[in-house]
Amino acid sequence: MRKIRVVIYGLGAIGALIAKHLINREWIELVGAIDIDPNKVGKDIGEVVGTGKIGAKVIHDDEAEAFLKEKKPDVVVHTVTTYLDKAFPQLEKSITSGANVVSTSETLAYPWYRFPELAEKLDKMAKENNVSVLGTGVNPGFIFDSLPAFLTSVCVKVDKIHVIRSIDAAKRRYPFQKKYGLSLSPEEFREKMAKGEITAHVGYAESIMLIASMLGIKLDRIEEGQEPVIAEKPMKTQYFSIKPGQVCGIRGWGIGYVGDKEFIKLELLAAVGRQDYDEVIIEGEPPLKWRNEYGTSGDIATAAMVINAIPKILEAPKGLITMKDITIPSFKAKI
Repeated sequence: MRKIRVVIYGLGAIGALIAKHLINREWIELVGAIDIDPNKVGKDIGEVVGTGKIGAKVIHDDEAEAFLKEKKPDVVVHTVTTYLDKAFPQLEKSITSGANVVSTSETLAYPWYRFPELAEKLDKMAKENNVSVLGTGVNPGFIFDSLPAFLTSVCVKVDKIHVIRSIDAAKRRYPFQKKYGLSLSPEEFREKMAKGEITAHVGYAESIMLIASMLGIKLDRIEEGQEPVIAEKPMKTQYFSIKPGQVCGIRGWGIGYVGDKEFIKLELLAAVGRQDYDEVIIEGEPPLKWRNEYGTSGDIATAAMVINAIPKILEAPKGLITMKDITIPSFKAKI
């Protein structure tokens, strides 16, 4: 059986983690990676991720178009940016080379919400090139959308879905803690959020729209927001010292309404010292409550979701798709 040829677009923390695990998959041939970091460009991917040379190099983004057309990957794993308008040029290069794309870009999980015009362009481009483009990860992609939608499989009636994700922010890597505003004053937090200098979580609305599309529900409106959680005592992480009155995390939410009634409610509670857990509550017939006492790891779960989606996207409808359009991914030792 021919191996699936993969190029990774972006060798940051998530891209490198994906690469490290792809190297060990016997059904994958990792043929290259694309980045802009001069400390990575020109090196073997295995050198960059610490597994030893594998015979595939990292090339600069300036050479990406020619490189992709030369290597002809079956799938490009894209791990570069959150917002579709920033990711579009990279996605375009990948699609026009004839590659399917699995991306961790949060807004690509349901791009018609924030970027409808770009979504239509991507869909048309993907169909013209006979490929599929999918945005996924742990969140959006699983916790706030695919998981609760799947849990409704045992319900004959659904009145409300409520998902809570609780995270100990102190256990997460530096970029996570920074984008959640740890150690900022409340005023600095709000100012940086307004300017887009920090984002905390992105994707509440995308997850809500994804659930609604999976359940065939028409929503009348969506609300989303985030507010800082303020420390009441001195707190410390590996990267930040937090004084009383400073930000130690966030409370975020997204709500999808049918009429004036909450139908989907998503809550993210991410702060230093919080208990890690995920919980899904479905009000319906029968009612259901699912809880993961461990919490779902962010980075490794994102890497796993992307890796396990690779064989699925090859079987998926052509065009711009969502998790609604692929068969349920699972761990794949072999294909």
